[in-house]
Amino acid sequence: MRLDSHQHFWEYDPKRQDWISPEMSRIRRNFRPADLYPLLQDAKMDGCIAVQAEENLRETDFLLDLTAQHEWILGIVGWADLKSDTLEELLDDYSDKQKLVGFREVLQSKDPEYILQKNFIRGIRKIGTRGYGYDILIFPTHLSATLELVNKCPDQRFVIDHLAKPYIKAGEWKDWKKAVSLLAERELVHCKLSGMITEADWKTWTPEQLFPYLEIALELFGPDRLMYGSDWPVCLLAGEYERFWEVIEQFTDALSPSEKDKIMGETAAEFYRI
Repeated sequence: MRLDSHQHFWEYDPKRQDWISPEMSRIRRNFRPADLYPLLQDAKMDGCIAVQAEENLRETDFLLDLTAQHEWILGIVGWADLKSDTLEELLDDYSDKQKLVGFREVLQSKDPEYILQKNFIRGIRKIGTRGYGYDILIFPTHLSATLELVNKCPDQRFVIDHLAKPYIKAGEWKDWKKAVSLLAERELVHCKLSGMITEADWKTWTPEQLFPYLEIALELFGPDRLMYGSDWPVCLLAGEYERFWEVIEQFTDALSPSEKDKIMGETAAEFYRI
């Protein structure tokens, strides 16, 4: 199975998508399944995982509605308030939604200490008992707190979105590698090869600038815990869908066919239990 493990849909609203700044004019519009499907076909993808872009239950329901209309949306990573005292009831309400495969919050916008709140950790443990994965959206400054979180939830499946957003534009990798390597020692922590070109210079990046980070991720996690994700349509800020996909194809061509297959879909299918 070939699978894009990370992309988004939205009906653009400047108040709801207030993170889309004026300089991001390329993505200040609607992005629907009909826009993505031809790109997946060209990349010979069997399907995708749609990931939340808003922090509300309306977003989770919106994505679930899309899965009912498009069978190739194989799963969604939704949002829920993991700190809520009524989380169990909410999870009961969603228990029959088989395409709800995980949850995510925009942790990168929050202080690292947020991750270590007792009620947040409690929520992570609750979704774990229900079989859901958790996507970790962070900056490198959150890596130390994330390691504490992972240590407190040793039975939970985690995946780090966008390699934890290393400072590719600045060419920094040593501190990032040191921190990520500690997370990679935890066998239930996975990593997405996604969101890289928007961490580089949007106009001047080259594949050669990305390869060192890809090589480090491969060294630390191996194909069994790496998964390709486009981060479409956010990726359009720095390049077309096929441009980043071609980078990953080129990088994985040096691997064995079975290793390439894992990164291009099988790892994601196993992680999200598709």
